[in-house]
Amino acid sequence: MKKLKERWGITSNWQILIICFVFAITGSSSVYVAKPFLAWLGMDKSNFSDVWWAQTLYWVLRILLVFPFYQILLVLFGWLFGQFKFFWAFEKKMLGRIGLQFLFNNKS
Repeated sequence: MKKLKERWGITSNWQILIICFVFAITGSSSVYVAKPFLAWLGMDKSNFSDVWWAQTLYWVLRILLVFPFYQILLVLFGWLFGQFKFFWAFEKKMLGRIGLQFLFNNKS
């Protein structure tokens, strides 16, 4: 636990518990929240044929559409549980790794 606290820059075991809880509820919540949005877009599994590439396309599109909901909810739940600083830094690091660091460049 000591290495994890040093790596994450946190001070207590309670913070580790909160952070793990936020990660857990964010994953489930992002899929739950995105479900009505996906239905509104007409992305029901039944709208795709049974061939392998259509089913693969369905899952790729679904993951791509759930991803933004996950990012927003992660910061929101982090804020609600008092860990905004940790999750905001986590978001910037994660989005930077996938090539979206330009969203956070402060050129003031």
